[in-house]
Amino acid sequence: MGICFTKGFCGRDRHEIHISSSSEASPTRQNHPFPESFEQFKFPTHASPSKFESSSRIGPILRKPYVDISTLRNEDSPLKATDFGLSVFIEEGKSYKDVVGSAYYVAPEVLRRRYGKEIDMWSAGVILYILLSGVPPFWAETEKGIFNAILEGYVDFESSPWPSISSEAKDLIKKMLTMDPKMRISAAQALEHPWLKEDGEASSKPIDSAVLIRMKQFRSMNKLKRLALKVIAENVSEEEIKGLRQMFNNMDTDRSGTITYDELKTGLSKLGSKLNEAEIQQLMEAADVDNNGFIDYIEFITATMHRHRLDKDENLYKAFMYFDKDHSGFITRDELRHAMTEYGIGDEASIDEVLDDVDTDKDGKINYEEFVTMMRKGTLDHNVQQRHF
Repeated sequence: MGICFTKGFCGRDRHEIHISSSSEASPTRQNHPFPESFEQFKFPTHASPSKFESSSRIGPILRKPYVDISTLRNEDSPLKATDFGLSVFIEEGKSYKDVVGSAYYVAPEVLRRRYGKEIDMWSAGVILYILLSGVPPFWAETEKGIFNAILEGYVDFESSPWPSISSEAKDLIKKMLTMDPKMRISAAQALEHPWLKEDGEASSKPIDSAVLIRMKQFRSMNKLKRLALKVIAENVSEEEIKGLRQMFNNMDTDRSGTITYDELKTGLSKLGSKLNEAEIQQLMEAADVDNNGFIDYIEFITATMHRHRLDKDENLYKAFMYFDKDHSGFITRDELRHAMTEYGIGDEASIDEVLDDVDTDKDGKINYEEFVTMMRKGTLDHNVQQRHF
């Protein structure tokens, strides 16, 4: 597949992160998992390292992963990168000072107002990180927070799916996201890296999408946490999760407003899932909070929305107060039973299981601190984001 560059316009969110046309608004924009060896993103054989090196003088060009999907008719179609509104001709030896670009992809030296063509390799490293993991390496709720994370320079390679990604891929990203631009890998060096070379060391093993990872997380949560996430999901604006709305619609092929087991199975396979039927059934039963045999829209959002919402105290407090009906500051056994019975899971065994897991001081009720600890425990997205501040 050939790659050409074109200037065009794409819709965008406030921090500019697009991997596909149907994904969650912030911060994860990737729906379709890429195996490490995604040849469709490699350069044609005639694109030599020297030519690519010289092309970076047209830039900064590798700012955002925008492509023109209108030309992708088949596997041999050319891949067109778009949106070069800030592109300039790089003058060798000249230092640039204007703070421009899209927040997620900005190199640290841009924020320090002294930079050159090396910023392109940083942006390319951010894009590669997103393609392989589904989340940006530097993230926060605000643009200022994103910039602080970039200047801090911490890149998480411990959380899922990174343990399953090859050391060669991680090595290349580390070299592309080197803080010192003088030590950062060049375009020519990157093309000679073992992970990028034809017949190199990239794995062909599919990587779970961010959405599938969240569904697996949801399956392992206790029943109180699932209900609490449902309360939060019911208060999320459509704008925040419009990409997930599109994904739900894609899976709901009969337009019934619910997802059946067969639709979930087909939808997950399109995301690259290799789950067996028993594992899919487990995901189905976990997401089907009201146990009616289907996954409705709110249940789907509950299981797949980005966990950064658990960083917001107002979301957690609202969820806590949903259960604490008498505003005593505790969720009692009776209140727990009442809330869980609404969804057909109010049996004593389920209540005992929740209290054993959450009531750490063993006083027979759940206080707010215990509730918050439960909500934030074992959540990949939360753990990743917390390291960035």
